[in-house]
Amino acid sequence: MHYEHLITIEPGKRGGKPCIRGLRITVYDVLEYLAGGMSEAEIVADFPELTADDIRACLAFAADRERRLLSIPA
Repeated sequence: MHYEHLITIEPGKRGGKPCIRGLRITVYDVLEYLAGGMSEAEIVADFPELTADDIRACLAFAADRERRLLSIPA
C-alpha cells in the first residue's frame, strides 16, 4: 500500500510525529489502539474522521519503518 499521501509529518503538529492526513491522530495512536485489541471498526466508530484506508496506511508505514531498521549482527 502506498501511504505517502495519507501519512503526514508537520513539525508543529503533535511534535512532528507521523499523523494521518494532517489530523492530530498519530500513527502511534492507531497502532496502540490495534495493539490494545480494538478492531478497525471500533477505531473508525470512535474516530469517524478516519477510514479503513487510514488504518491500513498506519500499518504499512510501521512495516516500512521496521524494514528500514538496521540489523545488528550476531
